[in-house]
Amino acid sequence: MSAAGGQVEVRRKNREAQAFIALGSNLADPRTHIEQAFDDLRSLADSRFVRHSSLYRSAPVGYTDQPDFINAVAEIATTLAPQALLTALLDIEKRHGRVREFVNSPRTLDLDLLLYGDLSLNERGLILPHPRMHDRAFVLVPLAEIAPDTVIPGIGGIKQQPNCNPEFLIKLDNKHDGS
Repeated sequence: MSAAGGQVEVRRKNREAQAFIALGSNLADPRTHIEQAFDDLRSLADSRFVRHSSLYRSAPVGYTDQPDFINAVAEIATTLAPQALLTALLDIEKRHGRVREFVNSPRTLDLDLLLYGDLSLNERGLILPHPRMHDRAFVLVPLAEIAPDTVIPGIGGIKQQPNCNPEFLIKLDNKHDGS
């Protein structure tokens, strides 16, 4: 299907794309939202859950008068087209009670499509690679944990990014570390 005919491409022709998704939460038991989101990604149609990073605690960015975030990155293989995958991620957010009050506001769950293969895309509502991922330790560090050789198209290797520094985050090792 093509967008030109008024229809949106839902699936790629059975070719899986490697996609990385950032997860973040800082409201209503953030760890549980992240762990349940992993389960939601495991159940995603036309997709296969590959792996996820450890959980990390990070300070909020932008609007700082809010609780710290719990963050992670997941990798999936999918035949969903990028826009269809984004729609599925937004649906998962909604099921977790996500309310968009203002930019960088507190949230029950935030799912950002970071990379979709080596695709560079700039469409309404979706820019790939994610335009701020290379600036964010809470994205780069978990991504480097599960896919250290990842290259951000147009930017370079993730491990070469100045913000790929674990000192900016607290790695959460178990359920008893205050999250």
